[in-house]
Amino acid sequence: MCFTTKMKSIFCIIILLASGCGYAPLSQDEDAVIPSDYTYIIGPGDSVNIFVWGNPDISTTATVRPDGKITIPLAEDLLASGKTPSQLARVMEKALSKYVRDPQVVIMVGGFQGVYSQQVRIIGQLSGGGGGGGSAHYSAKSFPYKKDMTLLDLVIQIGGMGQYADGNRASIIRNIDGEPQHFGIRIDDLVDNSDLTANIKILPGDIIIIPESFF
Repeated sequence: MCFTTKMKSIFCIIILLASGCGYAPLSQDEDAVIPSDYTYIIGPGDSVNIFVWGNPDISTTATVRPDGKITIPLAEDLLASGKTPSQLARVMEKALSKYVRDPQVVIMVGGFQGVYSQQVRIIGQLSGGGGGGGSAHYSAKSFPYKKDMTLLDLVIQIGGMGQYADGNRASIIRNIDGEPQHFGIRIDDLVDNSDLTANIKILPGDIIIIPESFF
């Protein structure tokens, strides 16, 4: 993502405010209480493969539209976003039952995007060049959450941090009991010093902020 000068200035202020407050570090003990019943939720942009047993003529593939809906043979504007694959299959069975006797539907999802509330976002000093002449490179990326994802997995996925990143002043914003809370994380210790105690688990909806180093 590229930023204009004005956007970059606002972006820098947000990062400084979010990263300079000395948040308590998030430990592996704290994230050990994470529930293990995570289920993927379909979101806009997902590719949905629909198999109707015994009816190949109405089995199809559809992309979830920005409004969260899909259209398939014999059924229009079915809401898919916000549902698990099995929930969507039951909705489709109900819609198709007007035309097909006892339809059995199986849903397979591809091109994973997911709903925004489950995506993991990372902003700040990321790798990938930009800002010629050694200037800071601010960018933002989002990824669908993967079960058992860790901080190290996320760092590998983004391709590492920017040249001027201060990984040990990074922070994470996490929704706990409906309230956003801030914690400090130690990316430099994890990556540069192989300190696996800094390798916390990542949760759906986490926001990682990586500030610029102060020289």
